[in-house]
Amino acid sequence: MNIFLTGSTGFLGGELLVALSKHKEVNKIYCLVRAISEEHAIIRLKHVFDLHGDEFDAKKIIPVLGNIGEHDFANVLLSNKMIQDTNIIVHSAANTSFSKIYDKIVEQVNIGGVNELIKWSLTLQNLDTFMYVGTATISGKEARNRVVYEEESPNLKVHHVVKYTYTKMMGEILLAKHLPKEKVLIVRPSIIMGDSRDWLPRSYVILWAIETANMLRLVPVNGDSALDVIPVDFASNSIVALLFANRNYPVYHISSGLNSSTSSGKIMKAIEPSFPGLLPFKFIEKPMINQMKLWAKGKLPEGSALYQYPNYLDYWKSIFDDVNQMRILLAALEPYLEFAELGQIFDNSKLLADIGFEPPEPAHIYLARSAKYLKNIDVFAGAVDP
Repeated sequence: MNIFLTGSTGFLGGELLVALSKHKEVNKIYCLVRAISEEHAIIRLKHVFDLHGDEFDAKKIIPVLGNIGEHDFANVLLSNKMIQDTNIIVHSAANTSFSKIYDKIVEQVNIGGVNELIKWSLTLQNLDTFMYVGTATISGKEARNRVVYEEESPNLKVHHVVKYTYTKMMGEILLAKHLPKEKVLIVRPSIIMGDSRDWLPRSYVILWAIETANMLRLVPVNGDSALDVIPVDFASNSIVALLFANRNYPVYHISSGLNSSTSSGKIMKAIEPSFPGLLPFKFIEKPMINQMKLWAKGKLPEGSALYQYPNYLDYWKSIFDDVNQMRILLAALEPYLEFAELGQIFDNSKLLADIGFEPPEPAHIYLARSAKYLKNIDVFAGAVDP
């Protein structure tokens, strides 16, 4: 079995690469890597394995230089005769930015890239499976405070919090249009945050939002809204298991489900003991974020509700060299807060039945072990590219 893997140096993709490399059924893993040379690509791939002491097998792990965002990417792949024996494509690469300023790039990578991969895949004589790593959050804003099922998406009528989820929905639609349905496998992780293993996380993606809330302490979100959050190791293990399982469905949520869901309040309560001496977490209504922005600009009108929290205002003055900087964090945090208030839980019964796994550990439990790593996060760097 030969696998072509995109996103191999990323958060989830790195975990998938390591996990797939340990399967005897896998002969070669062609890893798409952005690099200036093959030597540079190998260095990047070795770093994926070195992080947690995994063995790098140069005979099995084969770099393929390229960029999924290139307009003529299909021809780049077609010109590479080495990878024409690919049996499985695992497409985990994506531009995950929530910032509107990157919307065109997000579309180019997440829609254009899928289109190019499809063109190439149609030339592969031995292709068995095109696995597309999407996201459960393509369900849109309309699904609120309930369990969401696989059959509800993709739905062109829903409205999206960010362009990213729209593009992931369109990727699924493109695959359904151009490839035989028996060759397409869709996996939709929910919110992937951290790692349930007590070691250095491969990436601080989305943990950035937790550290930002940890810094602010006064958080404009409903702390009781249900959150479907999973650790990256559960996501990776589930996806790899599905590749080798006797599958009964074409689409699977990789999610916490009802039994392991969490909430912002539970997560913050879990990490609070790791930061003694700070103000307690307090949750306020999400529209209050606008008052926080005005306060940071020095333009909050007298009598505004935010003035009810003088201890937090004084605390912000003490931690920011310039309180106006807080607006950068709030602007980047806002879409995360909107997702947190949807109250979505994604049914995972099909997944658990077909791979025989237990539900994942709830996020407020495993993140309590990871709280010590939050101090490593540069929140302003994360705000620029969260």
